[in-house]
Amino acid sequence: MPAMVQITLWPWVIFIAGVLVFLALDLGWFNRHARAIPFKEALGWTLFWFTLAFLFAGGLWLTESKKAALEFFTGYFIELSLSMDNVLVISMIFAAFQIPSLYQHRVLFWGIFGALLMRGCLIWLGISLMLHFEWIFYVFGIFLFLTGARMALGREESLNPQQSFATLLARKFFRVSNELDGQKFFTRVAGRRILTPLFLVLLLVETADLIFAFDSMPAIFGVTRAPFIAFTSNVFAILGLRSLYFVLAGAVGMFRHLKIGLAVVLAFIGAKMIIQPHSETPFFWQREIPVVIALAVVVSIIVISMLASLIAARKEAGGSRREA
Repeated sequence: MPAMVQITLWPWVIFIAGVLVFLALDLGWFNRHARAIPFKEALGWTLFWFTLAFLFAGGLWLTESKKAALEFFTGYFIELSLSMDNVLVISMIFAAFQIPSLYQHRVLFWGIFGALLMRGCLIWLGISLMLHFEWIFYVFGIFLFLTGARMALGREESLNPQQSFATLLARKFFRVSNELDGQKFFTRVAGRRILTPLFLVLLLVETADLIFAFDSMPAIFGVTRAPFIAFTSNVFAILGLRSLYFVLAGAVGMFRHLKIGLAVVLAFIGAKMIIQPHSETPFFWQREIPVVIALAVVVSIIVISMLASLIAARKEAGGSRREA
């Protein structure tokens, strides 16, 4: 098995402490009061997180190796691309519960906080499995390849958040108010503490991220086997998801071919995991795909799918104007 990039304890401590400080400032200072996030502000934060991720990759290049930096940026780009599909699901959840835009930031903040914990646990689980069971790489690879094929060939499934299993289960065991109480997750009715619809939305956002995590966790291990790189690339993508949502939510319908692009990316990463050598004596059909080639392929697929989406949306808009 190829050697993993080794990272000492202190980078973990510094990175996690930095993330916690930012989250505390976010909720306690920048967004103390409920408000709608303007497009320009969201775009600025999106560019900020992208720049920070790029600088972090540069730091890995200088302090670790070129391979570590490329692995991080490839993993980050894959996770960020998968997050764009998550934006569509989150926007459908908000629309189904008619959540005003000024309350959406609070849901996304706590949703991201839970997502960080879940991704950390899943990455730890994946690393543990890989260390003890070499064949798990092939399981992850086959899973990703089949997931990509299902996304590419399957029909779009309708989503009804109000009737989802998580919503029905919560309503069965807890009382839920019919009205929002500002940005509160809990309220009091007749002296009893009950859930608000905003809590159900948070529950569905967390559930959606857990489902997406089962795709992203194997995908990141198709790029790197270093726990620190796998974790940090996920964290940067998740932290950028909130601002990315406010940038793309209004135009998410324009990226109609993005799901096909993501499907091809998952299938490619799955195939890469299957053919990549996982021991010192690989099978005859196994070949090492350099991370720089993997990055180029992934970026090309996503860019082509987005350009195709924008061209299709522009043609459709032009056709609608001519009919009018």
